[in-house]
Amino acid sequence: MEHSELIAAGQRVLAVEAEAIGELRGRLNVSFAYACELFLACSGRVIVTGMGKSGHVAQKIAASLTSTGTAAHFMHPAEGVHGDLGVVLRNDLLLAISFSGETAEILGLLPPVKHIGAPVIAITGNADSTLAHSADVVLLLPPAPEADPHNLVPTTSTTMTLALGDALTVALMQARGFSPADFAVFHPQGMLGKRLTLTVSDLLRGEETNPVVPLSASFGDALDVITRFMLGGVSIVDGEGKLAGIITDGDVRRIIRRFIVKGGTVAEAIATPAGELMTTQPTLVRADALAYDALKLMENHHPRPIFLLPVIDELDRPVGMLHLHALVQAGFKVTKKEDE
Repeated sequence: MEHSELIAAGQRVLAVEAEAIGELRGRLNVSFAYACELFLACSGRVIVTGMGKSGHVAQKIAASLTSTGTAAHFMHPAEGVHGDLGVVLRNDLLLAISFSGETAEILGLLPPVKHIGAPVIAITGNADSTLAHSADVVLLLPPAPEADPHNLVPTTSTTMTLALGDALTVALMQARGFSPADFAVFHPQGMLGKRLTLTVSDLLRGEETNPVVPLSASFGDALDVITRFMLGGVSIVDGEGKLAGIITDGDVRRIIRRFIVKGGTVAEAIATPAGELMTTQPTLVRADALAYDALKLMENHHPRPIFLLPVIDELDRPVGMLHLHALVQAGFKVTKKEDE
């Protein structure tokens, strides 16, 4: 096939599936609200089940529900009738997915689930099916052709099911008042979790990341500390221990160059008090700030991005130096080139 033919085939699939989702949106009715009410009234877990391709979609729906405040568990229907039904309790809810509504493995679950007393929500494309007649609430998928040329491969039907699962997930999130902070609790190692929970202080290592010299120190003393700590800078503090300014690796190069251009010597620069050469009122961050906010502060610094931030406590005393590399090591992605 030519490239144009392959692209056209892909576009046709997307068009068919997009049209089907549009039809599904238009047919969403009060049954959707009833289903949401059953979810919200469930004091146990949502047991999601489906066979074949529907089973894969069911696993994704269960995962989405679980990560957004609705405890859910996927149960394979064939395993369910061979012992796994033991996980279903009276206060649980069964979400059963079968486009035909006649999947034998799904139907085999219904009598024992009814006996247990758990309500059943069905997602199906057949309103007259056994599954639909057995369910407490039916979410009906509209008739639509599958996207393959032979109308055989579950494509459009599984896409609609997945979209409907997302609709349920988001509606329940809103009903529960589920916030980004709640999401972060369930995703502590995910990037969103880090953005919402990881603080600057989490990236510091005590005195190892807190290079400091007093105002009375010489530029040479500051250089020595910068070299020993290898963080790319040093904080200069006043008599009360408060941050007065900083000297960075970049400052060092500019300071020495300035002395030489003016006819001075490196020795003269070394002997100069650090307080006379430091950058006053530097861009800084507090220890309790979010690490992600610190990254944005570095990236959006004007006129150019920076790579180092002094970290201060509530009394304006330096408690560390945050280097861009620490943020990268924590998993954050840098979108702008650092200032060298």
